[in-house]
Amino acid sequence: MAEIQRGILDKLKAWKENPRRKPLVLQGARQVGKSWALKKFGRESFEDMVYINFDTMPAMKEDFKRTKEPLKLIKLMELMTGKKISPTSTLIVLDEIQECNEALNSLKYFCEDAPEYAVACAGSLLGVALNRTGASFPVGKVDFMTLYPVSFAEYLRAADAQLYHSYQMIDEVMAVPEVLHQQLIDAYKLYLVLGGMPEAVSVYIDTRSWAEVKVVQDAILQSYSLDFAKHISNKDIPRVFQVWGNLQNQLAREDKKFRYADIQKGARAREYEGAIEWLCLAGLVHRVSAIGTPCLPLSAYKKDNAFKLYLNDVGLLGRKFDLDATTILMGDNLFTEFKGVMAENYVLQALVRQYGSQHYYWTSGNTAEVEFLLQDTGKIIPIEVKADKNVTAKSLAYYRKQYLPKLSIRLSALNMRKDDDLLNLPLYLVDKLKMFVGNFELNE
Repeated sequence: MAEIQRGILDKLKAWKENPRRKPLVLQGARQVGKSWALKKFGRESFEDMVYINFDTMPAMKEDFKRTKEPLKLIKLMELMTGKKISPTSTLIVLDEIQECNEALNSLKYFCEDAPEYAVACAGSLLGVALNRTGASFPVGKVDFMTLYPVSFAEYLRAADAQLYHSYQMIDEVMAVPEVLHQQLIDAYKLYLVLGGMPEAVSVYIDTRSWAEVKVVQDAILQSYSLDFAKHISNKDIPRVFQVWGNLQNQLAREDKKFRYADIQKGARAREYEGAIEWLCLAGLVHRVSAIGTPCLPLSAYKKDNAFKLYLNDVGLLGRKFDLDATTILMGDNLFTEFKGVMAENYVLQALVRQYGSQHYYWTSGNTAEVEFLLQDTGKIIPIEVKADKNVTAKSLAYYRKQYLPKLSIRLSALNMRKDDDLLNLPLYLVDKLKMFVGNFELNE
């Protein structure tokens, strides 16, 4: 299968070289490529690698229950794998570590008593597991990274090296040559269908078959549902299924605000908040909270009872909508109804990769709404998302008139330009948004 060069590998190599490194916890949703990344990192950056999977090697759980001493654990892993573990040349990978709380807790002792050993762990539901372990987890004794679905830039690098090279050269606020602009718009539209789940991307690059991509995406959605039954208490399973099964209906509405009553008549927040929190911790959905008054810090002004829920991957959202690939690529009437939310989901994924998991949107009752508010170096930046070339909506103009931001951003299918404090970026450049914001601040 086609191999995708992931940016996480550079971060992993930097972690290895850091003299103050701690055991690494790699978080991320199921099937975003965590195991692949750690194994590739081990092959490329170390002489050898010891790989322990607590799901397929359950006997190792008993060994971690018997002792927390790193040297004893290393000896047990050597006996189990038949490999000598060197502190300078061996990577220890503990996969599906959420299946063994004792292994999670042992990271404290690796940090304190054996920091010379390179230990990296991963798991599909680590966010849930870390929340569950609470005080017993070695807070402050580990380094964290998060792996997300394949970005648009990573997809482009794997699918079209020449187009990716041209894309990488775009680093100034100036119109992109029209031929290149159209090629990148076409690639962006394709990515909306494909999304960023690594197997789906690899299958498409190898086969160009949308039917095979659909099979992969459906299997991933099914694996998520199986996790609900396996890892959630019986009393909470129905509510998680209800929220998960209703997400596309919530996003299909014009305002997209999450409404409990749409799940079940008479439903209340306290009944479903745990289910929503589980989906967020599992990395399957992203919550975007409403802000009425845009003041710093945004987290202090969010409305707890007003939010939107987006999926972790735009391709999976398209499958939940049951959109056909040609529907999106040809832009027919059916896709017209959904392209706004697809563009928003795509943009949010890029914002999460660059700025973390806390995101907000601005609303002024029924008057106006701006899709995202970004907090960056002491400034609040409104971000408007338009799925095509029609940018005549009044919400961003209303926000700018009310709050006079130093920088506003509009993402659309139009070419790049800057009008005073309004930066118009093509949607395909959202992976570079942080760079453009930084360049704007340097030129202030």
